[in-house]
Amino acid sequence: MFTGIIEELGTVERIERTADAARLTIRGPFVVVGAGHGDSISVNGVCLTVVEQTPDTFTADVMAQTLSMSTLDGVAAGSPVNLERAALVGGRLGGHIVQGHIDGTGNVLAVVPGEAWRIVRFSLKAALAPLVVDKGSIAIDGVSLTVSNISPADLADQWFEVSLIPETLAATTLGALTVGDRVNLETDIIARHVERMLALAARTIAPPAPSTEPSAPSAVLRSTP
Repeated sequence: MFTGIIEELGTVERIERTADAARLTIRGPFVVVGAGHGDSISVNGVCLTVVEQTPDTFTADVMAQTLSMSTLDGVAAGSPVNLERAALVGGRLGGHIVQGHIDGTGNVLAVVPGEAWRIVRFSLKAALAPLVVDKGSIAIDGVSLTVSNISPADLADQWFEVSLIPETLAATTLGALTVGDRVNLETDIIARHVERMLALAARTIAPPAPSTEPSAPSAVLRSTP
């Protein structure tokens, strides 16, 4: 479990690819402090498990499903990545509940610079659109952010916007985003639970489908003379 507050801007040192997986070695001197074999570290919002480590790096395996659903399929040696260790029980929840389980990816549609911040618009797949609300929480490449604007519900191509403060621009990879870049998206876990409950509730109360079987003939009551 994570909070979406990035602890370190790391660098991919090495990537070893196989037919259906990859092994990443990432330099992150801060996040490896106190980390051990089997611990979880969020890499651009993807929860990975430490399998090897040195004083400055850690290595993790990435499954085929994770590669297909996230931007980790496109990283290379030298790529910067956002890093966060798993949250400590009893610590402050500075962002929101982030699982590190990516729902999909989105693309940067527009970047609008401001005097002290930057507004970035991202594309949003139709399946994820119901889970993103104005002023709600979303994790982008593992960064906990607040949605500042969303597209109208009847728009064919859905989008949402976030406003990035100078600290976020400087301390994470989001400061280098340009139009066309792809990012990892994780929607709010509470919204996902609500969507599932509503879907099951609708199925439970739905009226039964009309029968196609011919109905039995009605009995005729006759009075006794």
